[in-house]
Amino acid sequence: MIKFQNVTKTFRRTRVLDGIDLEIGLGERVALIGSNGAGKTTLIRCLLGEYNHAGLVTIEGRSPRAERAAVLGMIGFVPQLPPPLKMPVGQLIDFAASLCNSDPQRIFDLARRLGLDVDGVVSRQFVKLSGGMKQKLLIAIALGRDAKVLVLDEPAANLDPEARKIFFELLAERAATATMLISSHRIDEVSSLVNRVIELDMGKVVLDDRVADDVSLSGRLDCRIAVKRPEPAFAKAMADWNFTDRGDGIEWTGEVAGPDRLRFMGMTSRYVALISAISLKEVDAKVGAGDTASAAAAALPGTAA
Repeated sequence: MIKFQNVTKTFRRTRVLDGIDLEIGLGERVALIGSNGAGKTTLIRCLLGEYNHAGLVTIEGRSPRAERAAVLGMIGFVPQLPPPLKMPVGQLIDFAASLCNSDPQRIFDLARRLGLDVDGVVSRQFVKLSGGMKQKLLIAIALGRDAKVLVLDEPAANLDPEARKIFFELLAERAATATMLISSHRIDEVSSLVNRVIELDMGKVVLDDRVADDVSLSGRLDCRIAVKRPEPAFAKAMADWNFTDRGDGIEWTGEVAGPDRLRFMGMTSRYVALISAISLKEVDAKVGAGDTASAAAAALPGTAA
């Protein structure tokens, strides 16, 4: 599917990519990680055909640089920083759909699924949308084409928890038919989304590891948290995750997307001294909420299932 063969890129005598050799197959979900300056963005831009470089980059045997229009038609791309486009949202959707012969209505429908009131902003300039709105629209545009390759740069960074759940479900729908390259500075943000981790450092591959692939992208976790006393900061954090107060601020219940479990536990760890009990119960997304696939108590001191 995707091949990098001895790919090298130099900017003003600084070697940013140094002999990259990689093969990524159909259905692989790859986390591309590394610190700032490691070469992640440059590698992605070589894949998108934006840079001249030494070595060979191909997608299904075609060069993104030499056959850019044809190759870009196979790629759905979500950039880390939204472009400063002054084009109205409706016009942007029509334009994006026309580039890959897609139905604009498909993009509208995906944007609505992500929680974007696209009908209410259809005449607004893209640049004037909030960060979360821009991210939802860019995701809808990327997933609204029949792309064989999805390149996602910090794709869920500006999404609220509910939109993240829907985003993971949308990725699950494409898992069997697309290759995904997900770039991130932090492995904990994407670890549950991927089945392979590639780390870059100083332009070289320093880690290429296949990881356990037993977390459903569309899985859900029922959660209950009890605290010793009401705490406004904790209450706000729970509200941000759409949890419901079940007992005067001391008991909360809600639902967490399976791939978001590490992110959620990272948030709750800030309140470990306040929490008296916490439970997470995995629920099969394909059956009713009462049909439990498996259950596990969170590994925090003083917790109970």
